[in-house]
Amino acid sequence: MNRTDGRESAYLKLARELRTAILRHDYPDGTRLPTEAELAERHQVSRQTVRRAFQDLVAEGMVHRVPGRGTFAAPREEQYLRQFGSVDDLMGLSIDTTMQLVAPLRRQVDLDAAGRLRLGSDSVHTLSFLRLHEDVPFCLTTVYLPPVVGKLVERVPELTEVGARSRVTIIGLLDGRLDDPIAEAEQSITVGRATAVLSEHLDCEAGRALLRIDRMYHSSRGVPVELAVSHFLPEHYSYRVRLKRNVR
Repeated sequence: MNRTDGRESAYLKLARELRTAILRHDYPDGTRLPTEAELAERHQVSRQTVRRAFQDLVAEGMVHRVPGRGTFAAPREEQYLRQFGSVDDLMGLSIDTTMQLVAPLRRQVDLDAAGRLRLGSDSVHTLSFLRLHEDVPFCLTTVYLPPVVGKLVERVPELTEVGARSRVTIIGLLDGRLDDPIAEAEQSITVGRATAVLSEHLDCEAGRALLRIDRMYHSSRGVPVELAVSHFLPEHYSYRVRLKRNVR
């Protein structure tokens, strides 16, 4: 995407600001956003710039437009499903999976995770859980949180009692507690090998190939707030994505 064009940069900036406001609950489910004319005057941009920003948000599923009535914030569930995509659907946003805690939230030294989270110290909060579908484990996830973020959820029973089962997700728990909402994520997919711990929890032989997905969540200010490292049994996992050409 060409960011050298001034008008395009303006609509990207406006879209980012509106996206952050929606995730911050400034516009609760179903709330009408300001009109194109109101936003154009407020941000000192053209109505075409506002229209382009709205088009991006509609494509992301953050808002929907009703002819003659205006632009409205989408329900929270739809925002996260579209914002984070089908991997999160498997990792907890779908209604037919369960989280089972295998290692409770605790603080420990982890140089690699602390470095990836861009922390000034080597300590992180970490926990591990299984994802189950019809009581069959298909994924083991280890989550790393900056200490300031970990403290926000350190008293949540679902994250402190080994064996506890729930429908919660980490981003769902953080969403109502963070001052600066989660707005984007970076993801890498590769192949890993089953360690003794992974083979025990996923009921597979040690050393077998597993699908590894690392996902780093960022706040609207670009600050890392969660690192999730997940290992999937390949036979229980599929990933689909639709690619569109950007034609102008």
